[in-house]
Amino acid sequence: MATTAARLHEPPHRLVRQAAGPVRVWPGKVGRFGASIAAYAGGARIDARLASLHAKGILDAVPTRAQLAVGAYDMLRFWITPVAADYYADMGIDFRFHQMLRFLDEPASLTDPIGLLSTPDAIIGHLLQVVHASATYDMQLLEMFDGGLDELERQALAMLDGSHPRAASIGAIVEEPDYHCRLLGFVAEHRARPGGATLLRSNVAAKPELRELERTFGAMTTSFRYFCRLPPDWPGALRHALRVRRFPHALAEP
Repeated sequence: MATTAARLHEPPHRLVRQAAGPVRVWPGKVGRFGASIAAYAGGARIDARLASLHAKGILDAVPTRAQLAVGAYDMLRFWITPVAADYYADMGIDFRFHQMLRFLDEPASLTDPIGLLSTPDAIIGHLLQVVHASATYDMQLLEMFDGGLDELERQALAMLDGSHPRAASIGAIVEEPDYHCRLLGFVAEHRARPGGATLLRSNVAAKPELRELERTFGAMTTSFRYFCRLPPDWPGALRHALRVRRFPHALAEP
């Protein structure tokens, strides 16, 4: 196994070429990107997936559309973006260039920050592509689909033995060489203790202020509890989005 991720030592032009892949795969990437954008018009799909997650006990309650929208915005601005930027600064990785590589590998992976419209393959590809601040959220997303965790396990093994069809492009992006091995172990832990196991990125594990954010946004269960504490109507949600500039600790998980 490599001791240094290609992302940390390969020159930028080689990473771009590797992430983009051969021309023959580009039509599939464009098609999946278009399908992921079109999915936003399908409210019935969101309702069905929320109902499935609630029935499985992953969600305590189902947020309103306004809560879902402003909750996704809060997750992006208070958790996903700043915690990723903190990690990449620690690693000496240019955040914007890294996002470009992710887009070149799989454009659809950047279109759905809370994952409710994502396909199983998109969720799995995202889990394989990026060292996650906390992998529990995406594991719970996969539980919307029969066999989702089995397929993640199969693809993680394929990354480890080099047989995965996206091994080269994912290899240009993933930041730590042992990540897929740790991810594979986490699948087993999650099966044994659903919602109780954790796989944390190094900066989250090391910094108490990020651990507080992880307790709220690191899992679907806790994220959607937070969403349900937000204003339930569109005027209130808009006021929250415009007036609240820092993570509201009063709404955080205890």
